Amino acid sequence: MRVRIAQDASVEEAEAIASALERTVPGDGRVEVYVGDADEPAVVHQFDGDGSADSVPGGSESAGGTADADPGPTAREQALREEIADIRRGGPEKYRERLAEQGKLFVRDRLELWFGDTDPVPGETADADYDRAADPSGLRFEDGKFANFDAWHDDSPVRADDAADGDGNETGDGDRLPADGLVTGAAEFAGRDLHFMANDFTVKAGSMAEHGVEKFLRMQQRALKTGRPVLYLMDSSGGRIDQQTGFFANREGIGKYYYNHSMLSGRVPQICVLYGPCIAGAAYTPVFADFTVMVRDMSAMAIASPRMVEMVTGEEIDLDELGGPDVHTRHSGSADLVGEDEHHARDLVAQLVSYLPDNSDETPPQTEGRPPAKSPEGIDGVVPGEPNKGYDMERVIERVVDADSFFELQPEYGPEILTGFARIDGRPVGVVANQPAHRAGAIFPDAARKAAEFVWKCDAFDVPLLYLCDTPGFMAGSGVEKEGILEAGKKMIYATSAATVPKQCVVVRKAYGAGIYAMSGPAYDPESTLGLPSGEIAIMGPEAAINAVYANKLADIDDPEERERRERELREAYREDIDVHRMASEVVIDEIVPPGDLRDELAARFAFYESVEKDRPDKKHGTVL
Repeated sequence: MRVRIAQDASVEEAEAIASALERTVPGDGRVEVYVGDADEPAVVHQFDGDGSADSVPGGSESAGGTADADPGPTAREQALREEIADIRRGGPEKYRERLAEQGKLFVRDRLELWFGDTDPVPGETADADYDRAADPSGLRFEDGKFANFDAWHDDSPVRADDAADGDGNETGDGDRLPADGLVTGAAEFAGRDLHFMANDFTVKAGSMAEHGVEKFLRMQQRALKTGRPVLYLMDSSGGRIDQQTGFFANREGIGKYYYNHSMLSGRVPQICVLYGPCIAGAAYTPVFADFTVMVRDMSAMAIASPRMVEMVTGEEIDLDELGGPDVHTRHSGSADLVGEDEHHARDLVAQLVSYLPDNSDETPPQTEGRPPAKSPEGIDGVVPGEPNKGYDMERVIERVVDADSFFELQPEYGPEILTGFARIDGRPVGVVANQPAHRAGAIFPDAARKAAEFVWKCDAFDVPLLYLCDTPGFMAGSGVEKEGILEAGKKMIYATSAATVPKQCVVVRKAYGAGIYAMSGPAYDPESTLGLPSGEIAIMGPEAAINAVYANKLADIDDPEERERRERELREAYREDIDVHRMASEVVIDEIVPPGDLRDELAARFAFYESVEKDRPDKKHGTVL
């Protein structure tokens, strides 16, 4: 079939017409489209017997009378690829060089580290690599590469006007805004599909403006639809102050980040890794995330920069002292872990996600179980018989959980309580354990807040809870009262009460005062309360109890030896009254378990109760935050 079209028609129009006529050509055949009075066709479609067609711009044919093979990308496609390569180069070269000096990866190399097959090193990627680099193998797709393209690209009308005004910005290099400084999309990581965002610090220090904000919001809103985790790779100086009218207070502006964070909270895991300073509004993403990893000697977060702090308060302080990793892992509790470098941070997140489901409708992934690192037979030897003698609870944990599976979170914050994920016979559990090696395992305000938040997260993502109780209770004194021990204790007890996942409580040794409440004792709807033979449950310890009840009577005994003998008798009688055997006899606890059998007992109980359903009162929500 031959078709002739208008003289001013383009090759693209000729191609479209040829494609539209394909269905009208029966069997083998061809369509030739001529433009104007031309003797040669502009486009030829040659049809084979299987219905496929070759398109040949310009009408060139092979010697056999058939169309040439696929001619490859057009100039238009090649131009697009060059634009994409330019976008991938990020901001000005001088800022990429500074990243290398700081030991940081350029954002595209960072994505290769997270989602690719190579192991990038800061400063070793040449510019030419960006021109031809393919997306990392695990990167499903990217959204919004061309965000703000017209504002900086040399061929755009905006840049053309800028080049004409002779203001010295003709090259536009200092004003490069590729992807508007933010990369968003979807990727596969550690066997899981997830949404991600990553700031490009070479573009105006990773700052956020209107189009980057729009990309961020879309990524969050799509995560709500897909029910897949979100990974935030943060390296941002905050919002662009000189452009705030486009994004700050808008209904769909930067403030909507935190609304979306709140909607995503408990629905899908939100994980944040900090690679640089995150100041002001940017700092709220890491604190809204469920889990936050900071990178040593690289990252910081604060409500205001050191310069702003000095302006407001007169305090002179550097960024690391203001909001570095030590501040937020030891004192504020705003970060969970510290990566020693970019690679270590990635490895920590890979371990973390292995315990979590994609969303609140799914159950955590199970693995093949494996024996503990050390024999459970050694548990009773680890736990001292004396209630006031310290020991390391991790020595119990390593004899209960699968080998190398205990993944501790916030190890330096509130160390009187251990929190972390582990596996028992391949089944993920959240461990909340008192730590007698620190302050005798007494519960201080920061430890209570840490435990409450961890329990809340485990319950949100359907991770069963294992409580290992050995505590004298909540700490007393004027200092902790000022720090809010009652408020913090309330939060821990509330989180334990509200949790509907399967819970197992083990009284390892002492369970005094309200400590047994916070550690999901018998009144807190555990599936089981188990005791080891070293266990004791009481309002307070023997020494304190004897002093409280019998202080005056003992003081009336003049003979020191007689007084000591009587005090010993009273203490032994009290300990018999609170002994775990008495508690089991009165069915306060479910069972006394030989320590060497504890792991098998827990594995059987977690397996049996994994489908348990618990009802809570029908209400909008509680009032405890």
